[in-house]
Amino acid sequence: MTVKSNEDYERQRNKQVAGMRSVLDYAMGVVIICVGVFLIIRHRFDIPLNKRFPPDAIDIFLGALFVIYGGWRIYRGYRKNYFK
Repeated sequence: MTVKSNEDYERQRNKQVAGMRSVLDYAMGVVIICVGVFLIIRHRFDIPLNKRFPPDAIDIFLGALFVIYGGWRIYRGYRKNYFK
């Protein structure tokens, strides 16, 4: 195998890995944002979880952190800056 074909193989492999990691970042970002939004607005729902563990300020704080982190995961998937 020549050096050029090795470089082409590595370039193609890195592109495939970046694409898969990007999809994973998008999916995880959406899931994390959904959990964060649920934590922020769960006091509006009449679910057994609220009776056993009443919502408080910690839920809103954690929900906001989840939304921020989920947004960062989506941004990282958009940038695809994995090998630099």
